[in-house]
Parts: sequence; C-alpha cells; structure tokens
Amino acid sequence: MHGVAITGTGVFTPEHTITNDELVAAFNAHADLWNAENAAAIAAGTLAEKPQSSSEFILAASGIERRYVLDKTGILDPTRMYPSLPARDDDAPSYMAEIGIDAACKALGNLDPAIVDVVICAASNMERAYPAIAVEIQQLLGAGGFAFDMNVACSSATFGIQTAADMIRAGSVRTALVVNPEICSAHLEWRDRDCHFIFGDVATATLLQRDTDAPARHFKIRSTRCATQFSNNIRNNNGYLRRTHDQMEDRRDMQFMQNGRKVFKEVLPLVSKHIASHMADEGIGADDLKRLWLHQANKTMNDYIGKKVLGRDPGPGEQPNILQDYANTSSAGSIIAFSKHSDDLNAGDLGIICSFGAGYSVGSVIVERG
Repeated sequence: MHGVAITGTGVFTPEHTITNDELVAAFNAHADLWNAENAAAIAAGTLAEKPQSSSEFILAASGIERRYVLDKTGILDPTRMYPSLPARDDDAPSYMAEIGIDAACKALGNLDPAIVDVVICAASNMERAYPAIAVEIQQLLGAGGFAFDMNVACSSATFGIQTAADMIRAGSVRTALVVNPEICSAHLEWRDRDCHFIFGDVATATLLQRDTDAPARHFKIRSTRCATQFSNNIRNNNGYLRRTHDQMEDRRDMQFMQNGRKVFKEVLPLVSKHIASHMADEGIGADDLKRLWLHQANKTMNDYIGKKVLGRDPGPGEQPNILQDYANTSSAGSIIAFSKHSDDLNAGDLGIICSFGAGYSVGSVIVERG
C-alpha cells in the first residue's frame, strides 16, 4: 500500500460578481412584474403574491454577501433571471472543461500534465451526459491514463478525493487530478425568493500523488471516509427523461429544490456524527485539530458543525468561511476554503476537509501537513 498526498490545488474564479444589493434589485423588479401580470389571480386568491427579497434577509439566512458567476447580465434581467451562455460548437471546449482546465493547471503548477494517470471530473451537474467532461479535460490538458465523471452532488469533491486516493494506495495509478467545475448558476431558480441567493460559479482542482513523489510542502492524506443516506429533501429532477414527461415546460422541479428546514434538522446531526466517528476511529481528539474546511453552504450550518466537532465555538481561523464571497459553490466550496486557508499550517498539523449535501451524502478527508 502506498501513502497518498495532496500536492496542489487550483481555483478558477469568474470575473463577474453579483452583490446581494444587485441581486435583490433584479429579483424585486421581477416580483413586481410577476405580481402585475397575475394581479387578477392574486386578487381572487388562486395565486399568492410573490414576496420581495432583501439584502438583510439573505445575509441573515445564509451569511452570503456576494457570488461569482459566468454571466451576470441574464441573471439580473428581471424578464429572464437565469444566465445567458451561448451554445458552443461540438468542436469547441465545453464550459465545464474550460473552467476546469484553468483550475487544473493551477493545481499542477510547473508539473507536466502527462504525469497524471487519472482525471476525475466530480461535480453536482454535468454539462452533457456523454462524452464525459473528464475525458475532454484529459484531452485538453494533455494528461495520460484515463478519465471519468462522477456525481455525488455537493460531496463530489471529497468522494472524488477518496476514489483517487484509493487508486493511489492500491498502486493502480501514481498521480490523480480531481476537478470540480461547478456552474451552479445554471441550475438555480433565481426567481424563487427562498433560494435565489444561494449559489455561485467556480472550478477547483486537487492534485494527489504518492507521498514518495510529493514535494516538501504537502498534505498527507491520513484517512478518508464517505457515507450516503437517501433523501428527497434536496433534489433536481432534470435529466434525459425530461422530454418524456407531460407538462415539461418550466417545471419548477427541473431546477434546484430543497426543503430547507428538514435539511437543517437532518443533515447537521448526520455530518457532526460522521466527523466525530471518523476522528475517533483515527484516534484524533478535538484538541488535535488545527483546521476544519467545511462545505460552504450556510454559515449557521458550519458554525453548528464546528461547535459540535470541537466541543466549543471555533476560534479565529479554525473554521474558515469563504461563502460570504463565493456563496454556495456545491462540491467546490470546501476545496476553495482548503486552498485559500492552509498555507499557514505547520508540519504535523491536522485538519479535516468535509463536504455534505444532496443524497444525503457526506465525505471527510483527514490530512496532515507534511
């Protein structure tokens, strides 16, 4: 069995930013238009008036202040309220591959992409069913070996890391690249007040190698663990069977949907127990941890989990949040936090990367600074 190390990470950040104030102005203009168009039904009581949003509501509900997106013009158009991403020719790079390559190159640094034995594209949605986005990234990057896509929603990154780490441990590959291109703005229903603020776009990449190939500064993967439990409380019913369904036009369930109250009630104890069990099995106590890089979905959720895991309120820097700037970026969130808030750790310091989401799913990676 071979040891495994994380030797590089990369983050692609789109150039467009949408602040809460900008988003609220567009949403409220849309709500005014919708209410005016449906005034008769609202007066008759057959439709409910669409409520207004506010920046204060968004910040209190999520901790989000802004988000990065590939296109902001379409999202902020009150008559449209979703991104405008022109279709590309089959011979042109896909959007996911394009942003994934950017993150992958940053993760590789000066290394030759040819050393990569496997590329895993792990994300909550795929731009197409086939050919695999991962194989396209492999081709564009000039990587060797093989590639495949995987989807475990918001846990895709940590599940991808465990999959890659297992391959390296077993000796079937020597170097692996896990890429998480998340174009979340395309599956979000921006016209729904309860969720219109949640997501942003980004791409991350994590390079894993045998620890004998790792440079002096790396993170040894001590242990990985994944778990799933089926739930409908976070769901997206879009897919290749969509055209077979009656009344498929503008069906709300074809976009991101969640029962937020049930998610909070059920996911928080699930994740806290998962992390605690993983730590106990590895003989790691709360005082041994220097850093928690949690899934960036909601600040209240992270604060709860951090307190449960540590047995106290996390101190400054112990549980870094990036969601105020990036919003929820699905599987990429914990990797952004890890990439941006790990350089200060010293040799021997321990931390946990953890993501959780639809499924339900939860994945944790215990790392040690080399």
